[in-house]
Amino acid sequence: MLKRFTELTEPEVLALAIANEEEDARIYLNFAARLKPQYPGSAKVFEEMAVEEQGHRHALLDLYERKFGKEMPYITRADVRGFLKRRPVWLLEGLRLDVARRQAEVMELEASQFYAKSAERARDTDVRKLLGDLAEIEKKHESLAAKLGETNLTVDVKAEEEATRKRLLVLQIVQPGLAGLIDGSVSTLAPIFAAAFATQNTWETFLIGMAASVGAGISMGLTEAMSDDGAITGRGSPWLRGVVCGVMTALGGLGHTLPYLIPDFWTATIVAGVVVLFELWAIAWIRWKYMETPFTRAVVQIVIGGLLVLGAGILIGAS
Repeated sequence: MLKRFTELTEPEVLALAIANEEEDARIYLNFAARLKPQYPGSAKVFEEMAVEEQGHRHALLDLYERKFGKEMPYITRADVRGFLKRRPVWLLEGLRLDVARRQAEVMELEASQFYAKSAERARDTDVRKLLGDLAEIEKKHESLAAKLGETNLTVDVKAEEEATRKRLLVLQIVQPGLAGLIDGSVSTLAPIFAAAFATQNTWETFLIGMAASVGAGISMGLTEAMSDDGAITGRGSPWLRGVVCGVMTALGGLGHTLPYLIPDFWTATIVAGVVVLFELWAIAWIRWKYMETPFTRAVVQIVIGGLLVLGAGILIGAS
């Protein structure tokens, strides 16, 4: 059972901060190793960021030992509600620089918010001071984009923070919507086309498609809403994210359900098939563009996988 951020004790907050700094340092070192052959300058920046994270870790460890001794609870992001679920982009072959940059910017924003909120709750003055200092350090970091040469160092800090927050909004509002769209489009293929070929009745197929789409939307919406409360990241209301995800899931299924309002069965089925092909290719492109999935893998997972699901539904319905 995941703990809420507000339930953490001061020793647990420090232990979590130490684990976070260790993980972030390893991620930056992975970025550096993968980018070094093509982008040696950018790789050096990530190496410097890893060294800085390790310095934060040492400061946190020293404070923990002074305050609470040598025994430390084992706790990670995965044990606490509210942290971003990170896609392991650092493991991708051919890691793109822009992907690494976006990931690092969000990591810095998340760290700053975590330290700021932890400092607000700290009772011990030494703990409060260190956490507050770390929040300021993370907040005042030169933007990663500036370090990697995208902008010059005179860019307004507030503008950079706002840009980062907008990227976070894209990751945490747009991506749940995209995830819902993908799930709704693919998961409803088999039941809708099985119903179509089993009944060859367009109205009944439409009703079954509506039920499958709405049901999937409710399920995905609740799953997203209950995934975390956004207390640490400030990613917004979980119920708003759940509504976005649920609505997009339902729309994903309705795309190839609506053609069955056409009375003629074969006309409706051909139109629905064309819609499916468009959906699958569009989703493959979206996964490549916004979700850091290599295009070839996205095509195999979505287009070929979706066609297999579609074929299974047709075979089952026609048998």
